[in-house]
Amino acid sequence: MRIIAGAFKGRALAAVGKGDAGAHLRPTTDRVRENLFNILSGGRFDINIDGARVLDLFAGTGALGLEALSRGAAHLTCVDTGRKSLDLIRQNIAICGAKDQVKILKCDATRLPKNGDAPFNLIFLDPPYKKSMGERAIALALAGGWIADDALIIWEEGQDIVVPAELSLIDTRKYGDSRAYFLTRS
Repeated sequence: MRIIAGAFKGRALAAVGKGDAGAHLRPTTDRVRENLFNILSGGRFDINIDGARVLDLFAGTGALGLEALSRGAAHLTCVDTGRKSLDLIRQNIAICGAKDQVKILKCDATRLPKNGDAPFNLIFLDPPYKKSMGERAIALALAGGWIADDALIIWEEGQDIVVPAELSLIDTRKYGDSRAYFLTRS
């Protein structure tokens, strides 16, 4: 895995290796990440990565959020609870030299507390597939003040999702067994 474009372009991220069998790490591939960011930068959605506040729920390696930072986002908060994931996120932040722009929240995204800071306008949600954890996490993020009114949410999942009433599905892309759902506030 590597950063595709921007200030950190070409930096090789920490290898996932065999990792922790219980961690269920399934990093978004470089190809899919590149495609997602091409869609974001293509002007189809009303989102500007420059200066964005990015929330990466079920952050895993942190690659999606770090790609956004590399492309001009102002801040990234990574939410994960896995020991291996947190270690990889820290390593990848160091590789990118982004310590001052990133906050790590060691927390289960399905038990997200209230947000005590400004809301986020670009949210990545990449839960373990086929466990309905994304629905629980997004409901808490909405209720807890994590998601700005003008936010774009990119939710990766291996099955159909249940879109909360507060959100609108605006696009879906298929990548092998995965789907990326693009959502905004209704």
